[in-house]
Amino acid sequence: MTWSIVARDPATGHFGIAVASRFFAVGAAVPHIKGRVGAVATQAFVSPLYGTDGLKLLEDGRSPQEIVEVLTARDDGRRQRQFHLIDAHGRNAAYTGEICVDWAGHLVDDNVSVAGNMLAGPQVIAETLRVYRQKTVEGAPLAARLLAAMDAGEAAGGDKRGKQSAAMVLYRDQDYPWLRINADDHADPLGELRRLYAVAQERFLHVAETMPTRENPHGMIDRRVIDQKIAELEAAREAEGCASASFATPWKPQ
Repeated sequence: MTWSIVARDPATGHFGIAVASRFFAVGAAVPHIKGRVGAVATQAFVSPLYGTDGLKLLEDGRSPQEIVEVLTARDDGRRQRQFHLIDAHGRNAAYTGEICVDWAGHLVDDNVSVAGNMLAGPQVIAETLRVYRQKTVEGAPLAARLLAAMDAGEAAGGDKRGKQSAAMVLYRDQDYPWLRINADDHADPLGELRRLYAVAQERFLHVAETMPTRENPHGMIDRRVIDQKIAELEAAREAEGCASASFATPWKPQ
């Protein structure tokens, strides 16, 4: 029902998944990540257990290839499933059942994999991977790499049925996401993800830097620091004549 990219940034250990489909709310079913553990995308005739149990097995120290064998062996529906995953060491694996709807397949590379089904053709995942590699060489942030890669896959034909939803999830080293954005029902879902990512950069991602972590369970206590930073960024944006990407009502200071 979709195509997706699962990636680990070897420089930081951060994980990311981006996905798009002609299916409602694809972000609710496909991406599963846990910081410092790994990332799993489960799709086609989707089984959420491939995501939830896959992460548990990764946490237990099982390799991605072992997990593919364990999860498919117990599932009589495996011939119509597809999933791919990566662990905290950069080891990855992928599986495409033989009766997934054409075109269906996957590609696995260092710290990244791409998989899809119901696609316009193999060029969709090939272009997704090619552009991800290109943006990695250029030094783009993980989120920018994922979005550019998915745009390339869409330009190569994407889901052969059309467009409806997309999602991007990024985890750093915590049990909660650093960023999770979804376009659940949209005529241009990947374009909407780009808008949402732009909105996140205006305020949300700066606030995310202040949140409590395993190492610092207090987080940033003095909110005046982040409030001042956001105010300075907004002032700079307004001085440059750049409108906000957000649809929100005007900010009302407390």
